[in-house]
Amino acid sequence: MALPGSLRRQPANRGIVSRCSHHHVVVFLLTFFSYSLLHASRKTFSNVKVSISSQWTPFCWNITSPELRPHELWNSSHLFPNAEEATLFLGTLDTIFLFSYAVGLFVSGIVGDRLNLRWVLSFGMCSSALVVFFFGTLTEWLHFYNKWFYCCLWVVNGLLQSTGWPCVVAVMGNWFGKAGRGFVFGLWSACASVGNILGAFLASCVLKYGYEYAFLVTASVQFAGGVVVFFGLLTSPKEVGLPELGADEDDVVEEDANRPLMGDDDADDDDRNYSIQATDTDNEPKAISFFQACCLPGVVPYSLAYACLKLVNYSFFFWLPFYLSNNFGWKEAEADQLSIWYDVGGIIGGTIQGLISDVLQRRAPVLAISLLFAVGSLFGYSRSPNSKPINAVIMAITGFFIGGPSNMISSAISADLGRQDLVKGSSEALATVTGIVDGTGSIGAAVGQYLVSLIQEKLEWIWVFYFFILMTSSAVLFISPLIVREIKSLLHERHLRTLSE
Repeated sequence: MALPGSLRRQPANRGIVSRCSHHHVVVFLLTFFSYSLLHASRKTFSNVKVSISSQWTPFCWNITSPELRPHELWNSSHLFPNAEEATLFLGTLDTIFLFSYAVGLFVSGIVGDRLNLRWVLSFGMCSSALVVFFFGTLTEWLHFYNKWFYCCLWVVNGLLQSTGWPCVVAVMGNWFGKAGRGFVFGLWSACASVGNILGAFLASCVLKYGYEYAFLVTASVQFAGGVVVFFGLLTSPKEVGLPELGADEDDVVEEDANRPLMGDDDADDDDRNYSIQATDTDNEPKAISFFQACCLPGVVPYSLAYACLKLVNYSFFFWLPFYLSNNFGWKEAEADQLSIWYDVGGIIGGTIQGLISDVLQRRAPVLAISLLFAVGSLFGYSRSPNSKPINAVIMAITGFFIGGPSNMISSAISADLGRQDLVKGSSEALATVTGIVDGTGSIGAAVGQYLVSLIQEKLEWIWVFYFFILMTSSAVLFISPLIVREIKSLLHERHLRTLSE
């Protein structure tokens, strides 16, 4: 009995080995560390919130200040009457950043599909580094404190940082096909978590000299990384004379290795239709429009689910050190170092869950199971005792079940969505689709940061975690039709395989 094409797929790692070259390794590392540096500069702001809040409040409320400064100098840094209002403004800055970041993602995806990805990425890295330097270092050196100036700088920073993710995902999508994409992108998407760890480490090392030096170090490293990307990144295989994905596939194994997961697996004639599409490579692909990208199957459900999930993930990113310091009374540097365990869990979760999704050839069921466990881990972490080892373990478990699905949606699934049969051969769809998914997620995250600061101020931290549980459950609901469809497809596939034996 002849099997459908979906049942004849070969192991994913075979495709990886056959297609990997030193160029793939260089692209992997450059895109990995370029986005890590962008995240490191973001993490710096969340790690020094306590120090910034202390600097912006008067001495009578700020018991950490060693001595009174001259009156005129003190008045220049007196932005808020108490720490609560300073904390609320810090949450507002997070919201401003994420809203501008979300708007920028929708635009950056379109720009990335029409301009050289290397130029866009390097420009965003270098210019964002300058803005971070102005925000955290130059203003403190000049003793210039102004709420509107901070807001304007953070709007610009959000727009500039938005150039990063659509560009790096598009470059990775140009170089790596569907063969093992879940594992490769799961491992690669640890770049955000590695950036968080790097940012926390750099900030904790120099924080004793003043929070302005934390901004200085991360901004300098990020600017240097942008220069390296400009001179060293290859955006597609054709730049070095290698065939693009799908252009050199002469057999069924390689065809199946590069078919996107988002295609329809129910029809037995998929291989024939796909081979016809793959041979039509004479025309130069054109960039897909924004509306066309939104209409692609799966883009809207995954975007809405990512909005809920990124809200939770970024709330941990922005507020975890602050929560540990205020809720348990731990030192700010210790809280920064402990928060690393959330990112460690996200790195492991994204890699393992991506590998499992490769084996199953399905993404949505893996996401659903992980998010259901995430609900339990959030409930458990909200009741963590005042013990650093126990807190670190539960934090890592929470990162595994939340950070893993977040990494998968923003990387591997975005690449799948941008490589559907409807846009087969058009690499210029990748940045646009990635911008839509990540932009929608950033809108949810932006709203969430203000809500977190508001809930924490009006109620207690326990209600913040209940809010996280609600958002995680909503993410499962948004992709529930995809979960049902993929489970049915998986069961049908196994039924056919049983009949053929």
